[in-house]
Amino acid sequence: MLRLDSLALSRSRFALSPFAETLAAIVQLARPAAESWHPEWHARHRTEFHARLRADPYARGLVALISATKWLPDHLVVPPGGGMDTTLESELADVARVPDEVVAEGLRMSLAHSWEDRHLDWFTGRDHGARAAELFREVWDTHLAADWPARRAALQRDVTHRAGLLAAHGWPRALHLMNRRSAWVGSDAIRFSDRPGPDRTVGADGMLFVPVSARGSSWLCQAPGRPYALVYPARGTGVPGAAPGGDRALARLIGTGRAVILRHLDTPATTSELAALLDQSVGTVGGHLAVLREAGLLDRTRLGRRVLYHRTPLGDHLADGAAGA
Repeated sequence: MLRLDSLALSRSRFALSPFAETLAAIVQLARPAAESWHPEWHARHRTEFHARLRADPYARGLVALISATKWLPDHLVVPPGGGMDTTLESELADVARVPDEVVAEGLRMSLAHSWEDRHLDWFTGRDHGARAAELFREVWDTHLAADWPARRAALQRDVTHRAGLLAAHGWPRALHLMNRRSAWVGSDAIRFSDRPGPDRTVGADGMLFVPVSARGSSWLCQAPGRPYALVYPARGTGVPGAAPGGDRALARLIGTGRAVILRHLDTPATTSELAALLDQSVGTVGGHLAVLREAGLLDRTRLGRRVLYHRTPLGDHLADGAAGA
């Protein structure tokens, strides 16, 4: 359990973490099949990723462990320090500063919680935080950087959605179904895991909630002097789950571009977020949104300076009908 008093709850907030996004991507690429950002992304990058691991026993050992453990090493779960503007560079610097003895203890804990027969014979040398940071930088540059604008837009959509729920209904509703195991318990606690372990008390500075695009990913970040951070899978990431035949029928009815946008609006989004997610111009997306709104399939709501588009009941019915086709 994460236990929060009213002050801690009022000061809790959302944050983004490029490092957590990279960690989730590493676990996905390490496995033969995963609920990836996009299946095409997984297929396109996995061969090169494994070639990199074959050439580096240290990287191969670290990746094998983190993809087969229920306890991630401490030096890889440092909470982000920049809120929604956290940069990868700042997070890599935090990881590089972790002392070798802390890394070693965290790896031993990970090994004890691994569901496969692993060992640490690859764990040699020194400056292990810096070596991990170098691996994550390479993975980011090779496999994630080009996709980050679209990924970031999808993560911001989730934050916007939950912030709207928070404003209207409070934290219990905003955190509802954040991951498969989390739940609000009583008036002051969040269950974040179904494994046995001690409760954590959240301090007066509150905690962070950090979305990632990998739908099966969730873990708790902690480090001395930092608030706890709960990493959770964002809504509305990846490829919408409509059947191919349903997508084709919907596209014939309203046009391919508008069908794609309608399918992606299972979570409300702004024009710019959709443009980044779909790699289209803001003008193109704005034109499609205008047509869909005139047809009664979408509506829009202002949240601060952001204008969110969301499906109407008719839009839901049309999109759901395509998904079941």
